[in-house]
Amino acid sequence: MTERREFVRTVGTHREDGSYVVARRCADSSGHRKVFESFAALRRRYDRLPDEFTAEDVGQSGLTGGRRHMLVHHFAEHPSFDCELEKRQPLTARKRTGDGPDRRGDAGGETGH
Repeated sequence: MTERREFVRTVGTHREDGSYVVARRCADSSGHRKVFESFAALRRRYDRLPDEFTAEDVGQSGLTGGRRHMLVHHFAEHPSFDCELEKRQPLTARKRTGDGPDRRGDAGGETGH
Protein backbone atom coordinates (compact mmCIF):
# COMPACT_ATOMS: atom_id res chain seq x y z
CA MET A 1 0.00 0.00 0.00
CA THR A 2 1.31 3.44 -0.92
CA GLU A 3 1.04 6.17 1.71
CA ARG A 4 1.06 9.81 0.61
CA ARG A 5 1.26 12.87 2.87
CA GLU A 6 0.68 16.35 1.46
CA PHE A 7 2.19 19.45 2.98
CA VAL A 8 2.13 23.11 1.91
CA ARG A 9 4.87 22.94 -0.74
CA THR A 10 5.85 19.27 -0.83
CA VAL A 11 4.47 15.73 -0.83
CA GLY A 12 6.04 12.66 0.75
CA THR A 13 5.15 9.20 -0.57
CA HIS A 14 6.07 5.84 0.94
CA ARG A 15 6.08 3.34 -1.93
CA GLU A 16 5.32 -0.36 -1.65
CA ASP A 17 8.96 -1.21 -2.47
CA GLY A 18 10.08 0.69 0.66
CA SER A 19 11.37 3.75 -1.16
CA TYR A 20 10.37 7.27 -0.16
CA VAL A 21 9.68 10.03 -2.68
CA VAL A 22 9.80 13.76 -1.99
CA ALA A 23 8.00 15.78 -4.66
CA ARG A 24 7.03 19.37 -5.21
CA ARG A 25 3.30 19.67 -4.66
CA CYS A 26 1.23 20.03 -7.85
CA ALA A 27 4.19 19.20 -10.12
CA ASP A 28 4.20 16.19 -12.43
CA SER A 29 7.67 16.05 -14.00
CA SER A 30 10.50 13.94 -12.61
CA GLY A 31 12.57 17.11 -12.24
CA HIS A 32 10.38 18.00 -9.29
CA ARG A 33 10.93 14.87 -7.22
CA LYS A 34 13.69 12.91 -5.53
CA VAL A 35 13.48 9.19 -4.77
CA PHE A 36 15.26 7.86 -1.68
CA GLU A 37 15.97 4.19 -0.96
CA SER A 38 13.88 4.56 2.21
CA PHE A 39 12.62 7.15 4.68
CA ALA A 40 15.64 6.21 6.82
CA ALA A 41 17.93 7.29 3.96
CA LEU A 42 16.27 10.71 3.94
CA ARG A 43 16.66 10.85 7.74
CA ARG A 44 20.39 10.11 7.43
CA ARG A 45 20.76 12.94 4.93
CA TYR A 46 19.00 15.31 7.32
CA ASP A 47 21.10 14.16 10.29
CA ARG A 48 24.32 14.93 8.38
CA LEU A 49 23.28 18.54 7.78
CA PRO A 50 24.57 21.28 10.11
CA ASP A 51 22.23 22.87 12.68
CA GLU A 52 21.62 25.74 10.26
CA PHE A 53 21.60 24.73 6.61
CA THR A 54 20.88 26.18 3.20
CA ALA A 55 19.79 24.66 -0.08
CA GLU A 56 23.46 24.74 -1.06
CA ASP A 57 24.32 22.54 1.95
CA VAL A 58 21.66 20.04 0.85
CA GLY A 59 23.13 20.13 -2.66
CA GLN A 60 26.60 19.13 -1.46
CA SER A 61 25.38 15.55 -1.39
CA GLY A 62 24.78 15.53 -5.15
CA LEU A 63 21.39 17.22 -5.47
CA THR A 64 21.07 20.00 -8.01
CA GLY A 65 18.63 22.71 -9.00
CA GLY A 66 15.20 23.06 -7.48
CA ARG A 67 15.41 19.67 -5.76
CA ARG A 68 17.70 21.21 -3.12
CA HIS A 69 15.07 23.84 -2.29
CA MET A 70 12.32 21.23 -2.35
CA LEU A 71 14.17 19.16 0.27
CA VAL A 72 14.74 22.17 2.54
CA HIS A 73 10.99 22.84 2.42
CA HIS A 74 10.18 19.16 3.03
CA PHE A 75 12.45 19.04 6.09
CA ALA A 76 10.70 22.13 7.47
CA GLU A 77 7.20 20.82 6.72
CA HIS A 78 7.42 17.16 7.74
CA PRO A 79 6.83 16.59 11.48
CA SER A 80 9.59 13.95 11.69
CA PHE A 81 12.21 16.62 11.05
CA ASP A 82 12.47 19.10 13.88
CA CYS A 83 13.45 22.23 11.98
CA GLU A 84 11.95 25.41 10.61
CA LEU A 85 12.63 27.89 7.84
CA GLU A 86 14.78 30.80 9.00
CA LYS A 87 15.16 32.85 5.81
CA ARG A 88 13.90 32.81 2.26
CA GLN A 89 16.99 34.47 0.71
CA PRO A 90 19.08 32.46 0.74
CA LEU A 91 16.70 29.65 1.65
CA THR A 92 17.85 28.62 5.12
CA ALA A 93 16.47 26.24 7.74
CA ARG A 94 17.48 25.73 11.36
CA LYS A 95 17.20 22.55 13.39
CA ARG A 96 15.39 23.08 16.67
CA THR A 97 17.08 22.03 19.89
CA GLY A 98 15.54 19.80 22.50
CA ASP A 99 12.94 17.11 22.10
CA GLY A 100 10.76 17.40 19.06
CA PRO A 101 8.47 15.10 17.12
CA ASP A 102 9.19 11.40 16.83
CA ARG A 103 12.83 11.28 15.71
CA ARG A 104 12.84 7.53 14.96
CA GLY A 105 11.33 7.83 11.50
CA ASP A 106 8.10 8.83 9.89
CA ALA A 107 5.75 9.78 12.72
CA GLY A 108 2.74 8.70 10.70
CA GLY A 109 -0.48 10.62 10.96
CA GLU A 110 -3.11 11.36 8.41
CA THR A 111 -2.39 10.88 4.76
CA GLY A 112 -3.70 12.89 1.88
CA HIS A 113 -5.04 10.80 -1.01
